[in-house]
Amino acid sequence: MRDLPTSRHGQARRGGLRSLVIILLYAFLALTVEAQRRERLVDTWKPTHFNVNISLDNQLSTIERATTEVRATVVKQNVNTIDLDFGELTIDSVNVDDVPARFERKPNRLNVQLNRPANKGDEVEITIKYHGIPRDGLILTKDRDGKPSATGDNWPDRVHNWIPCLDHPSAKATVTFTVTAPVRDLVVANGAVEGSHGNFGGTTTWSFNERRPIPPYCMVIVVNEGTKLDASGLLTPLSYYVPRIDRDYAMKGFSPAAPAVALFSQLVAPYPYEKLALIVGATRFGGMENSSAIVFGSNIFEPGKAQESMSARFGIPERIENVVAHEIAHQWFGDSVTESTWSDLWLSEGFATYFAGLFLQRYESEDAFRSYMKRAAERYFKYEETRRTPIHDSDTADLFQLLNPNNYEKGAWVLHMLRSRLGDDAFFRGLRAYYNSHRDATATSGDLRAALEKSSGLNLKEFFESWVYGTGHPRYELSWTWSNETKMLNLVLRQLQPEPAFPNFLTVEISTSSGSQQIVLKPVGKETRQKLRMNGPPTTINIDPANQVLKEAAVIKGI
Repeated sequence: MRDLPTSRHGQARRGGLRSLVIILLYAFLALTVEAQRRERLVDTWKPTHFNVNISLDNQLSTIERATTEVRATVVKQNVNTIDLDFGELTIDSVNVDDVPARFERKPNRLNVQLNRPANKGDEVEITIKYHGIPRDGLILTKDRDGKPSATGDNWPDRVHNWIPCLDHPSAKATVTFTVTAPVRDLVVANGAVEGSHGNFGGTTTWSFNERRPIPPYCMVIVVNEGTKLDASGLLTPLSYYVPRIDRDYAMKGFSPAAPAVALFSQLVAPYPYEKLALIVGATRFGGMENSSAIVFGSNIFEPGKAQESMSARFGIPERIENVVAHEIAHQWFGDSVTESTWSDLWLSEGFATYFAGLFLQRYESEDAFRSYMKRAAERYFKYEETRRTPIHDSDTADLFQLLNPNNYEKGAWVLHMLRSRLGDDAFFRGLRAYYNSHRDATATSGDLRAALEKSSGLNLKEFFESWVYGTGHPRYELSWTWSNETKMLNLVLRQLQPEPAFPNFLTVEISTSSGSQQIVLKPVGKETRQKLRMNGPPTTINIDPANQVLKEAAVIKGI
């Protein structure tokens, strides 16, 4: 049939519909862009070194004066402005290459005008002098002894409240700290201590130098009237800085530290920094993995409210053992190898969570490790009941909301499943290659996948698509029937989750009156069938007896 000519009214109506569709499309695209998290990019300049000089008042209640020198390399042509992240502290002066510079302040931003346009590869040095009380980042408060203290606590992007910087984890740089504080106080910061000297007026000036590039959220100082204890048993200098009230317990409380450094050095690579300081101070977290200067919450050694599970090896609460191992693992994963964007936070938190489990496996028992992974799975399942997002999350705007069981517990389970699939040799060889390729730099999930594929010879694309970039977990239902006539066992494995099929190989243990055997099901879709000839009917069937897959599972006997 030949189409009839369209009337003017029909054309107008169709044109209106077309306009409406276009409007709705633009609205959808706008919402999509808005939904995606906007991150700072290292696309104009990148910091290479920070030289931070800070003087604190007698009560550690304000920064009397501070000078931060930012050495930067320009990464594009014709750059006229260096846009620093900076908070609300009072600025006294800004120089570029020792020449006074014009600058503009905006909320959490300091735009510094260069004296002349800079091009790709040019280096500039910006010097900012300032003073005041930081709104956040450098926490000025009382410690457990009731004494004044100052503690850097920067995650995820709070360091700019007291150090002008590019406040994103990918903007790694070396840092030196020169800290002037009351003579009564101890000072610790990132890197090796290079000396201290007394001044007139009852103050001491301390110098520290971190020669490895670290993410800005790990750049910290800690000042308080506490005590320093030196541990032994490592080539790496290991010290504990604690309030005096914790002095007698600290050596025992932190006793997992040296074994953790030794184990992770064996599994991955030598410890990456000049020293390791474990500090009890002011952090909003249970522990904060600042490079070479880890800060634990002020209540870490306080007795728990309920009866606590105790470490059989170290005689301390398991929660302390876990957090010490977790934060030390971050020195390799998170600090030395840092996620390129917040979407890959699991490369930090999932690794630290899993390596804390590996510590239990080595120093406690296999049962302790399995219990740890089981609790991790339960926390993830509970989280997923309320929020179903990928591990690689590019949408969540509130960075604190990324501190969730997706990045921690599910991330740890992703590593455990990869280890189970690849075997210990290929898995740890791949992790070492991944670490060595990205040490002192940044990495993505794709970088990890490439390293593990090279070490194992396996194609892990489908695995990463399901577990890192997809949502959910498999919900297995295994039904079976037995035929006495043919002596055949018929198995039907279904995946009931709303997501597509997960690619994990699944071990099934079949027990009969004469013994047991294991078979491996290799799903090719959401339903997998297999027949098995046996001497007698099964008495029990168990899915994944070694618990190597993050899953929910049920076995159903068919009619």
